[in-house]
Amino acid sequence: MSLTKGQIFEQLSQIMVESFELDPQQIVPSANLIEDLDLDSIDAIDLAVGLEEKTGLNLSDDELKSLRLVQDVVELIYTKIEPA
Repeated sequence: MSLTKGQIFEQLSQIMVESFELDPQQIVPSANLIEDLDLDSIDAIDLAVGLEEKTGLNLSDDELKSLRLVQDVVELIYTKIEPA
């Protein structure tokens, strides 16, 4: 499976809009997951589960804890799905 960062961002945006009822306009690469999008730790778990279901990836706790911005999530998924 090979996706561009743009495609990953689109899928991530879709998950966030559906899961957290966010305005799509709020979801930009520079948006802070906690400060700008008002996600809490429970929301972060829900997001991780949604991403794992959508991508088939297994994301570690350490990887998830390092995510601060929407762009961080895109980068993480991109590096996990790109063949080495």
